[in-house]
Amino acid sequence: MNGIEVGAVATPSVRLRRKIDLVVQPYAKSCRTLVTHPRLADFWPQFLLTQHQIIRATVPLTEAAAERAEKMVAVDPIAPGLARYLEEHIKEELGHDDLLLDDLELLGVKRATALSRMPSPSVASLVGAQYYWIHHHHPVAFLGFVALMEGHPPTPTLIQTLISATGFPHAAFQTLAEHGELDPGHRDRLYRTIDALPLTAEHETLMGISAMHGATLLPPTIEEILEQG
Repeated sequence: MNGIEVGAVATPSVRLRRKIDLVVQPYAKSCRTLVTHPRLADFWPQFLLTQHQIIRATVPLTEAAAERAEKMVAVDPIAPGLARYLEEHIKEELGHDDLLLDDLELLGVKRATALSRMPSPSVASLVGAQYYWIHHHHPVAFLGFVALMEGHPPTPTLIQTLISATGFPHAAFQTLAEHGELDPGHRDRLYRTIDALPLTAEHETLMGISAMHGATLLPPTIEEILEQG
């Protein structure tokens, strides 16, 4: 769950979190299956490779959304606030993909190997849908994707479990640790932004569909790894 208190005022961000909670359990189940798998040490580098393919798209996606929002400032009431948020989000996400490449190198995966690996159709669909909505409908859709991806930060307990189960060094989990530390603040700033924007019902629907669509595509990104055996 997203930590929504019972009886919380139904602001746009609360409504978005509730939509995500409706569909995120299959992904949570896939994550549990991975973490508890007896061959986690074999699968973990593959998982990080997939995560890198997603994370490396974050800044370009945000830049695309920010550019589109800037072009809409004169005609769209939510565009100014949206553009400001996205410009800050770019700064928040810079360098995370390189940090993950560092983690992979500690596990024996060369940067060139990681960068040349073809993303699966699930990853391409997950990221590609955001580009479509940004360029061909409205960039506010991207906020739903951000809410999904930053809504469940990794905990110190999870990271320690992964270290114990894999036998990998703590240094190979620096990206996960950084997200666990930073994502709660990023998430809260996102929620404040969503609640401050003059959103219409259509905007909220778009953010919800964006987030829920992403949630349905995340489980296959893990299942593909497990099926490789």
